[in-house]
Amino acid sequence: MQVFDSSRIYAFMRYKMVYFTLSALLVLASIFCLATRGLNYGIDFAGGTLVQVKYTNANAPIEQIREALNANEITKGASVTEFGGKDEVVIRYTNTSDDVSSDPALFVGNLLKNTGSLEVRRVDVVGPKVGAELRQKGIMALSVSIVLILIYVAFRFEWRFGIAAIISQAHDIIIALGVISFLRLDVNLDTLAALLTILGYSLNDTIIVFDRIREGVTDSKSNDLNKNIDESISATLSRTFMTSVSTLLAVLTLFFFGGDMIHGFSIIMIVGIVVGTASSIFIAAPSLVWFGFDISRYRAHLADKQRKKAEKEKLRALYEKGSV
Repeated sequence: MQVFDSSRIYAFMRYKMVYFTLSALLVLASIFCLATRGLNYGIDFAGGTLVQVKYTNANAPIEQIREALNANEITKGASVTEFGGKDEVVIRYTNTSDDVSSDPALFVGNLLKNTGSLEVRRVDVVGPKVGAELRQKGIMALSVSIVLILIYVAFRFEWRFGIAAIISQAHDIIIALGVISFLRLDVNLDTLAALLTILGYSLNDTIIVFDRIREGVTDSKSNDLNKNIDESISATLSRTFMTSVSTLLAVLTLFFFGGDMIHGFSIIMIVGIVVGTASSIFIAAPSLVWFGFDISRYRAHLADKQRKKAEKEKLRALYEKGSV
């Protein structure tokens, strides 16, 4: 399905400084937000106890809940937030079940027994050592993913493509983290899954654009890299648009109908799809110009590879015939 005219060449590179400026502002705003507000680590990474409570006959009396929790040394300063509706709350405190009793649900239920008729619907407990280990492994997973992406793209294309892809990926992750920090979303295993999904999605779009650029460099006789990039992005624009829209519709369905449990995940995915699609077009491909990608040198490199391959095949054929 062609959403955009396949015969038309859109002048993306003419306005590349506008794209880079807007992206730089978004990245700087995200870094500022991360530096000033930080990340709100959830139970998975910070450790502690999470208890989800639903009031059966009335709205949750949040002020009374906080007073009851602050009266106990273990739950003093606990975070209380609405969850889904005004009759349901999520309580987070840093102490684990080892500090109280074997049943956090019973412990919190007893503390809140005078606040109304309630039902404890969920309890999550993660020790601080386990949380720190999960956080460390999460950071390692992101770092290893980025390094493997660099290696893969550098071997498949050329090292400048690899650096451009990494810049695009870093751009997407920083902005996604900035949104997480600004909205005070919990950083947990779901968040990590969303960030890794963003990496894969953005890389897929970037690889498709890079493939088209490589084909254009090989087939075209022009040495104008800006023109080649414009032609390559224009050729893949309909595919990129349709893929992004169809994926975005699925994630929007999760956002509106998936419930509060995956609300944070779906927000991160929405941001990632929009930013990832934009970065593959406006950041990754134009970055090749900044890194001095030379079409003539690249064609000479490809010709040299083809010559060496032909020589190897010729030697193999002579060996099979017994001539060598």
